[in-house]
Amino acid sequence: MTLFLLVLLAALAFEYINGFHDTANAIATVVSTKVLTPRQAIFMAAVFNLIGAWAGTAVAKTISGGLVDAKAVTMLTVFCALLGAIIWNLFTWWLGLPSSSSHALIGGLCGSALATAGGNWGVLIWSATDKKGAGIGLWPKVVLPMFSSPLIGFFGGALLMWVLTIVLRNVTPRLVQLIFGKAQLGSAAFMAYGHGSNDAQKTMGIITLALFTGTTSGVFKDLPEWAGFLRVNEFKDIPHWVVITCAFTMAAGTAAGGYRIIKTMGHKMVKLQPVHGFAAETTAAFIIHGASSMGVPVSTTHVISTSIMGVGAVKRLSAVKWGVVERIVWAWVLTLPVTGLLGYGLVHLCRAIAP
Repeated sequence: MTLFLLVLLAALAFEYINGFHDTANAIATVVSTKVLTPRQAIFMAAVFNLIGAWAGTAVAKTISGGLVDAKAVTMLTVFCALLGAIIWNLFTWWLGLPSSSSHALIGGLCGSALATAGGNWGVLIWSATDKKGAGIGLWPKVVLPMFSSPLIGFFGGALLMWVLTIVLRNVTPRLVQLIFGKAQLGSAAFMAYGHGSNDAQKTMGIITLALFTGTTSGVFKDLPEWAGFLRVNEFKDIPHWVVITCAFTMAAGTAAGGYRIIKTMGHKMVKLQPVHGFAAETTAAFIIHGASSMGVPVSTTHVISTSIMGVGAVKRLSAVKWGVVERIVWAWVLTLPVTGLLGYGLVHLCRAIAP
């Protein structure tokens, strides 16, 4: 039971860190274009992250039972997965790099599950179908979206910006600034909503996985009757108390800010104006919302970053500061393997310390 409480605390810590780590995903552009101050933008993002977190549980179900064999997972597995993701998130936040919290959690879970199974790669669900015939597993839900969503973000952002450039070619710059200064409030709110609908659910899924593990392993068997809300026998619905807790924790983390990453996303990659911010945010928000409805734990960081790059490339290729982009891409590439190794190593370390 003590280990479960540690898992719960680690999960909420991850959710809180995810909130301020990924705040920039929703508000970097609206801050860089000076439509809102950082304080105003962070407040708006916190509110819409909270609303988005209530939007559904499809992503949570993917995390809880669609990536690794839940029967092979122990409470230590979940704890080490979360700890590995937290370490990577804090490290990249300190560097000001917008890495993916989603992939950090998934990498940590895969690595710790592999260590728990004694190196048996069969514990990882590569590709399968659920009871309804829908595709689940790392390939359709993680690997394929990891490559496709940034490409869609880049070309989608570029296409929307190109269309807007043609439509607005005879409109005065002052009027364009005025129109999209207002419109960007809506696109930033939509982006924050999309982020909440996808990212908040990942922690819901990991907590539900811990509850399932505790139930099946007998950790909760001696609990009093009033504590029955902790028991989860199968993955049908994510418990309501988990949804509520994760939603408010992410909103609190979002309210804490994350200006280091806002600076990288909104100022260092591309110099943006409100129309560019609107194009990038609208593109990313639609992609993330679509992924959430399909239960795909897509990286909001990847999507908004490449949308910004695509918008900037329409201005001119040299408008994108490719040196900064290279640093961001390296963070993307390293996230899954590094957190996988962290999760794997932490399981063995914990066993060595407390066999």
